[in-house]
Amino acid sequence: MPEIPPDMSQWLDEHVWVYTLTSVFILLAAAWLSNFISKRILVNGLMRLLNAPTAGPGEFDRFDFIPRLANVIPALVITFGIRFVPDLPEAVVTVVLNVANAFIVLTLAMALSGVLDMVNHVYSQRADALNRPIKGYLQVVKIVIYAIAVLLMIATLLDRSPLILLSGLGALAAVLMLVFQDTILSLVASVQITSNDMIRVGDWIEMPQLNADGDVIDIALHTVKVQNWDKTITTIPTKRFISDSFKNWRGMQEAGGRRIKRPVFLDQNSVRFLTEEEKQRLSGIALLSDYLNSKQKEIDDWNARLADQGKVPANTRRITNLGTFRAYVVNYLRHHPRLRQDLTQIVRHLAPGPEGLPVEVYCFTNTTAWVEYEGIQSDIFDHLLSILPEFGLRVFQVPSGVDMREWAAGAGRSMTQETNHD
Repeated sequence: MPEIPPDMSQWLDEHVWVYTLTSVFILLAAAWLSNFISKRILVNGLMRLLNAPTAGPGEFDRFDFIPRLANVIPALVITFGIRFVPDLPEAVVTVVLNVANAFIVLTLAMALSGVLDMVNHVYSQRADALNRPIKGYLQVVKIVIYAIAVLLMIATLLDRSPLILLSGLGALAAVLMLVFQDTILSLVASVQITSNDMIRVGDWIEMPQLNADGDVIDIALHTVKVQNWDKTITTIPTKRFISDSFKNWRGMQEAGGRRIKRPVFLDQNSVRFLTEEEKQRLSGIALLSDYLNSKQKEIDDWNARLADQGKVPANTRRITNLGTFRAYVVNYLRHHPRLRQDLTQIVRHLAPGPEGLPVEVYCFTNTTAWVEYEGIQSDIFDHLLSILPEFGLRVFQVPSGVDMREWAAGAGRSMTQETNHD
């Protein structure tokens, strides 16, 4: 090994700081080299190994937990190497060690957070993940990890034992409860939602008080995201699903049938008895022939028992156009190919009001798809509204401006004719 010239040795003895700077430079170079080797060789090789069994490359790249673990290596190099730097003040060594150790704690916490994200990603690919999401629970674990990491980092930077800091947390319990009350309430709500199977990702829910009406797209610890039908996103606090009421349409989707519940408003002045000619004409309708024959036989038998009282029309029973129309609608629904025949079907009167006499159709389609459902419902009521004149019935609607003008014109013509007659 070549000897250092005496002049150079004397100069170095007079300038000790050169040894210090050289050692710091070597330490930083070693840290950079260890970071380069760990990132470019070890991490890349390990990531290729993890991504090999997956369908596409880069499956685990976005979780970033392995590169974060690699950041620990240069920090460890600095932690162990700083002690060998000559003539470095003790205070500087202590600060560097504390900062490096705090950085290692933070890096490990962030790496664990990435591992939890990967666990949630892998779990979400299971078939039952929508029914039992674990994202909320993993978020609680993250909060605990970061809370511990912050405690250890503060203790490391202050060069104190973590137990000393923990002993002082008892006095801050009330403050912590106040700060984390939303998290605690959300955790309780998340547990109840999951255990009671109240909502799942993909459920259609309605919460009018929060203007939410659409599909659940995410269930987290603090919030539930709902994509409304207008493609807007409503974010709902998880605890609101425990304190507020909401409607979940999952039962309808699982049953495979969606309800139609809509009335046709009829003009009550158009309700009357059928004439014999109308009975004969309506008997030609396939959906009414059996009904009219059996109904007429029933009425004839009833009226025959009245004897002399049957001579008064008010004492007898007769077939009405409204009853015949209801029978037609019932048979029409029973023969409709897009309706569920195993679920309830009703055609009933509701209480009459200013809008007329409501005749309500209550049935279920054989699909839950929104577009198909609306098409089936529209086709049914298109047909019912169009066939009403066959029964001598009229739809009731509030008079419009055109009706008013026609009435005014008719009244004017009548007054003119009366004046001319006079």
